Amino acid sequence: MGELFQQASRLILLAHSILARIPDWIYASLMRVAVFFVFFLSARTKVDGLLTLKSSTFYLFENEYALPVIPSAWAAYMATYAEHIFSVLVLVGLATRLSALALLVMTAVIQIFVYPEAYVVHMTWAAMLLYLVSKGGGLFSVDEAVARTLGQSDQV
Repeated sequence: MGELFQQASRLILLAHSILARIPDWIYASLMRVAVFFVFFLSARTKVDGLLTLKSSTFYLFENEYALPVIPSAWAAYMATYAEHIFSVLVLVGLATRLSALALLVMTAVIQIFVYPEAYVVHMTWAAMLLYLVSKGGGLFSVDEAVARTLGQSDQV
């Protein structure tokens, strides 16, 4: 029994050691792609053609999404364009921290004012966005390429 326990312990330690070596850029890249799809696909449901807002978008912002302070038409334009712009910036890793922060604020607004019961989904988005705000876009991002060009990269 003791021998079996020791073998299991060694196997667990080996697995832990291997898994601990997964590079951060893999997480950052996967999160950038996931965040892109969440927000970009949402943005595309609000428009016809390239960026013409649908009448249904205005209806949703006036009736279902009704935000305090901001007029619904402004909110419709701002949210739709922000989802398009910031999701693409996150995907390519350009101004990743700022773009992720903007989407995190949007997520908080959605959570607080629009769909407070959807906290599980919003917490998932927030976790990915907080990682990107904190760590940046990772090794394969435009931000990193610029930092390498300027000699300021901290990636290994």
